[in-house]
Amino acid sequence: MKYDLVVVGSGPSGQKGAIAAAKLNKRVAIIERRIGQIGGVCLHTGTIPSKTMREAILHLTGYRHRDIYAEQYRRKRRITMKDLQRSVASVNQREMEVIEDQLTRNGVDIYAGDARFLDPHTIEVVQDGSAIRLKTDRVLLAVGTRPDRKSSTPFDGQCVFDSDELLNIDHIPRSMIVVGGGVIGIEYAIMFATLGVNVTVVDGREQLLGFCDKEIVDTLLYHARSIGMVFRLGENVVKINRLAADRAAIQLESGKRLVAESVLMAVGRTGDTDTLNLEAAGLSPDCRGRVECNEHHETVVPHIYGVGDVVGFPALASVSMEQGRRAVAHMFGEEERKFQTMPYGLFTIPEISMIGENEEELTARKVPYEVGVARFREIAKGQIAGDRMGLLKLLFHRETRQVLGVHVIGDSATEIVHIGQAVMQFGGTIDYFRDTVFNYPTMAECYKVAAFDGLNKIGLDLQLAEEITSQEQEILTQVDKLVAETGAATRAAKGKTASTV
Repeated sequence: MKYDLVVVGSGPSGQKGAIAAAKLNKRVAIIERRIGQIGGVCLHTGTIPSKTMREAILHLTGYRHRDIYAEQYRRKRRITMKDLQRSVASVNQREMEVIEDQLTRNGVDIYAGDARFLDPHTIEVVQDGSAIRLKTDRVLLAVGTRPDRKSSTPFDGQCVFDSDELLNIDHIPRSMIVVGGGVIGIEYAIMFATLGVNVTVVDGREQLLGFCDKEIVDTLLYHARSIGMVFRLGENVVKINRLAADRAAIQLESGKRLVAESVLMAVGRTGDTDTLNLEAAGLSPDCRGRVECNEHHETVVPHIYGVGDVVGFPALASVSMEQGRRAVAHMFGEEERKFQTMPYGLFTIPEISMIGENEEELTARKVPYEVGVARFREIAKGQIAGDRMGLLKLLFHRETRQVLGVHVIGDSATEIVHIGQAVMQFGGTIDYFRDTVFNYPTMAECYKVAAFDGLNKIGLDLQLAEEITSQEQEILTQVDKLVAETGAATRAAKGKTASTV
């Protein structure tokens, strides 16, 4: 079979790339390793399942309304993994049908099986012992990543497991140690802590989520500790031992020993490229299985492009979709859409989202900025929703008033941030939020409150400056008066001396 483009991997970047090429009237094929599981890691073990599980936990525990209705609102006293898995399976099936329909309607051929290069323009797809060879002018690598698994870790899928296996454990454990405090580790750790699991997070770094605003992270950790989570930071794991079918012990470099019913290993991910035979295509992945690309997503082999998590940072589904479209535009000579400022979303409990620079970055660049803050407990909708801990921060330039960053923690943070994103995209100033009328009561009102907070600080500074200027003028007047009086006295004294002589 001969194609204009073969896409390897059916995750967000692969889907959007394949459809973009099909809309250019190109003959396109997409290869997915998992038979009958189009959608890739994002749909089956990553973004969609984890966020669906999170929403199910929030619903079943009555988390959002605990502060208002207390235990009366708790929907289900005994929550099981089957409850969570049922929600995940329902969403998964519907999303898979949507993706298959989109690909089919756009004329994209779908192949299921393991892909491997035979040469730079030939890919073999192996399924159940039979093989199909696809010839292609161009290739889009969108194979994603998988959990990094060390051979010394005693994985069994029930007591010690990675983030993929977590979705299939048969019960909710009473205690859990999460090794790795990155985005995936923290998201799952707080989910299970919300279910009442005793969770301990172990990470070799002294500070978690270093790319986030420090105040936002501090707020998250304060909440996490308030629901019983324990953090062992600056600690490295030396060894993991299975004590029994439902017990595992972790030995730390400091000599500490932690024991729990379960261990989630979330120590990073590696590119899923080891079976692709990339060498036959002229490519060499790095030590983490990732493929190096330029700004147009071209690899060192000009007709082979890489997109999505397999190319590394930022490894966001939202960005991966645009990477797929951009790569296809470049490979077929179409105009590329430039990346705008990208939002980040962490689906912790509560959510975190941000766009633009944070205080630490602005301070390092010596940018004169001011901060406007709105706390959800001060917002009517925050009280209605029962979120009294969340906050929104606006960072803006003191002189130009241009919005430089938006940082949010709290319910719907990943939705709220997009208002700030739109204003930043068009070079807007904080005055926009001051002058705009938002529906009431809504969480959008946070922007107006934060704007007034920030502008009031600038106004206070101006008032102080005016007061200082006034005081300086008064002092100068007094000095001038004193000089005049001194001069007159001197002249009078000289006149008196002259007349005496």
